Amino acid sequence: MIRILHPADDSGCGFIAQLDNETDTEAAGAALAPALHAGLVIYLRGDLGAGKTTLVRGVLRALGHDGKVKSPTYTLIEPYVLSRLNLYHFDFYRFAVPEEYLEAGLDEYFGGTGVCLVEWPDKASPYLAPADVEVRLATAGTGRRIEVSALTEAGRTCTKKLNSELNLPAP
Repeated sequence: MIRILHPADDSGCGFIAQLDNETDTEAAGAALAPALHAGLVIYLRGDLGAGKTTLVRGVLRALGHDGKVKSPTYTLIEPYVLSRLNLYHFDFYRFAVPEEYLEAGLDEYFGGTGVCLVEWPDKASPYLAPADVEVRLATAGTGRRIEVSALTEAGRTCTKKLNSELNLPAP
């Protein structure tokens, strides 16, 4: 069960919730799926094992992907061509220096034609496109805590839709 710890602020652009288990983390991802649109950049922050890839799995399942969902830790990117959009799942954990992002030529994915979900975005800073939405995941007891923040107007639109999907009270 997803339990709201801090409801959306007055702008409806962020919230904090408790996710009791992996199923809740996938459900949060599934709720995010309808809010996605081409051009969004979403940073996924959290320690190893915090649930970033589990959240992405929930997004992909809700968008109709029934194949395997793995972390792109070694491949840097896992692209998914779905019925209504292209989704690119990045993981920059293994970057030793930010310039590896440039050397890999990954900036072409951030041109507005797909949704970019980025794990370990700090490893590609300052070259990475800025986030529209930031999702922070942290272990909390036997579950996880999720904190969602909108950082741009596109992010606010996305986060308001996510609030609606989770049936959060209006601010």
